[in-house]
Amino acid sequence: MAPPFFHGPDTFAEAHVANSVRQAGAVASLAANNKATKYDQLTGTHVFNPVAIETAGTWHYQAIELVEEIGKRTTNITGYPKKTAYLFQQLSVSLQRETRFLFEVPSPPASPLQSVMFFST
Repeated sequence: MAPPFFHGPDTFAEAHVANSVRQAGAVASLAANNKATKYDQLTGTHVFNPVAIETAGTWHYQAIELVEEIGKRTTNITGYPKKTAYLFQQLSVSLQRETRFLFEVPSPPASPLQSVMFFST
């Protein structure tokens, strides 16, 4: 079961495979463009940066720019120069943990007795 907050563009979805093969990050670009269109009415009153990260881990350039800006501002406040790198690391680990749900497949039972238990759960 996928976590409720993860709605990243699926690199491996049948609808996206052709674009993924042609260009790395194509699915993230499509998702970012869709978000920009969806929230276009906010641009008059808010700063909006679409954040799109594919299930395979490719970040859209605007997501990278946003995280870099947050890291720079945090560094300016704290004086700690590695804040941007740590922020990327924390986000990447979190995304990897949540993305694993998309690829989890229950392992087959090793014995006939386990097959009874496996299908009864």
